[in-house]
Amino acid sequence: MSNPDKLQLYSWCTPNGHKIHIMLEELGVEYDIHAIDIGKGDQFQPEFLKISPNNKIPALIDPDGPGGSPISVFESAAILIYLADKFDRFFPSTTRKRLDVLQWLMFQMASVGPMLGQAHHFRRYADEKIPYAIERYTKEAKRIYRVMNTHLEDKHYFATDTYTIADIAIYPWTRSNEKQGVDLNDYPHFKRWYENVGGRPAVEKGIDVLENYQREMTAEDKKVLFNQQ
Repeated sequence: MSNPDKLQLYSWCTPNGHKIHIMLEELGVEYDIHAIDIGKGDQFQPEFLKISPNNKIPALIDPDGPGGSPISVFESAAILIYLADKFDRFFPSTTRKRLDVLQWLMFQMASVGPMLGQAHHFRRYADEKIPYAIERYTKEAKRIYRVMNTHLEDKHYFATDTYTIADIAIYPWTRSNEKQGVDLNDYPHFKRWYENVGGRPAVEKGIDVLENYQREMTAEDKKVLFNQQ
């Protein structure tokens, strides 16, 4: 039974969902989790579309939003920024440092998520194995890992000298590195960061949220998830 006074998170066990699970566990705040089974089409239900018009998870309802009024937020990066500002954590206050975080957060949204997702899709999920697509997106995945590895050569975290929402956003998308055609041993600086972030207790707890719902994707799931019906 959900508590209407808590944060209400509508999510699934995917990288974008895990971003917010990790954030909430890092913040240590109470929240109710609502599983949106994207293989069964829960994301297309009218009630969910009211808070996430792009029919994507995650989405958040805060009963105590700005001015004390409820607010709903969709898009994982927007949710991360909202929570970081609300609780004054993992997002610096100075303009220069905020810009550093935002650049890497946008890098995740524009490159890490879409490109690694395509590599994963064409290498694992696509019914037809298309060599051109597999080669294109695997090469792009490796390029992205090279960018991250080079950046982290003399840094512990992506943006500032502390852990931020940029790190929270990037980590879940790189957990499937082998399925993206990537060997982390080829990227030692990135691997160091990956193991450091992955060992945080709140990250481990966040990844476990909804993991009991994880299952092998069926042909019917693919039709729903990839908009084939």
